[in-house]
Amino acid sequence: MTTKGGQGTRQVSDAAVDSSRATVLHVDMDAFFASVELLEHPELVHRPVIIGHEGGRGVVTSANYPARRFGVRSAMPVSRALRLCPNAVVLPPHYDRYREASETVMGIFRDVTPVVEPLSIDEAFLDVAGAVRLFGPPAGIAAAIRARVLRETGLTCSIGAGASKFMAKLASTRAKPDGLLVVPPEQALAFLHPLPIEALWGVGPATQQSLQRRGIRTVGDLAETPRPVLEGWVGQSAGSRLHDLAWARDPRRVTPHRAEKSIGHENTFGTDIRDEAALRRELLEQAGRVAVRLRRAGYRARTVSLKLRFADFSTITRSHTLAEPTDVARRIHDETCALLTAVRLQGRAVRLLGTRAEQLVPADDDVPGLWSDDEQWRGAESALDRATARFGRDALRPAALIGARQRDRERLVDGEG
Repeated sequence: MTTKGGQGTRQVSDAAVDSSRATVLHVDMDAFFASVELLEHPELVHRPVIIGHEGGRGVVTSANYPARRFGVRSAMPVSRALRLCPNAVVLPPHYDRYREASETVMGIFRDVTPVVEPLSIDEAFLDVAGAVRLFGPPAGIAAAIRARVLRETGLTCSIGAGASKFMAKLASTRAKPDGLLVVPPEQALAFLHPLPIEALWGVGPATQQSLQRRGIRTVGDLAETPRPVLEGWVGQSAGSRLHDLAWARDPRRVTPHRAEKSIGHENTFGTDIRDEAALRRELLEQAGRVAVRLRRAGYRARTVSLKLRFADFSTITRSHTLAEPTDVARRIHDETCALLTAVRLQGRAVRLLGTRAEQLVPADDDVPGLWSDDEQWRGAESALDRATARFGRDALRPAALIGARQRDRERLVDGEG
């Protein structure tokens, strides 16, 4: 499906698209900084909004799509942006909010696959080939990611799916804003060749002008140019790379390049909760998710942390360092419940609850104590991991979560993928 929007031509996929071989996803948050700020200012959603500092030499950090329609762009002086769009509202940036939202989003990605390559605070590549058996085809995985990101953060994202990083990135750009575009490998050239040459990575203004002077205006034009001729125009390395990209050849793999410093899961409740029993059930669910991710990644945690955000948006964290590192849900749940008890809620309404495993160490480096209580539970939970991989996440659940979890769900904006 193709539509016209404020950002030009927008393409999104039909539900029947075959995504089986489009296992590389590029996820890009839509106008990220501006969208995070608008969560606090919903009355401004349909107005042009600029994120930056007004006056002096302030530059645009971000702008929402209504402002972009006037030509406002990131890194532009705010003074110039206001000349282009005099009715825009200028809001100051809050980088702590962006970091927090980014951590939540990246955690969602890693719940789906450990093969996540963050590019910046608001975009990442994911290789979901290993997740297909558990979660279904890439298009379904991408749709579930988009739904969960919206549910947990209130933010939208655009996702491109392709057989390579290059095609996935192109697809996400064409899907913006708030869209999903799958480019199966057999359709890659039909999608790619009509695009303008500046769509190719490495074609900046100077290269674009040089190629256009030679009659090369589309990717298809470039693809039909013999490689030696192209190398003579722009240099051997650049010419060879552009020729490969023009034929949708991109051998680079999705490579996680940042070691996990912590693994966590948190939920925002649709209705604030005062019932400690419901909070403990949610902590049990979170402990299970965190423990599975620890075992998948091959880590154990020395420290367990609890996060609480109250109805007035005040936030506290409490943590405890363990005698022995753990990757066992029972241990993590015991610790977070103890931390919750120590907070003494006394009826305070909780808006957000989170569990985090910190000070991670490789599981292979950890020598358990002679009488470690974790060992018997680790064996049981590892068996549960195998059953979950085969039959789905809800096939086996702790007894405490059966029935009560369904009641809780009515008031929970939870983390189901």
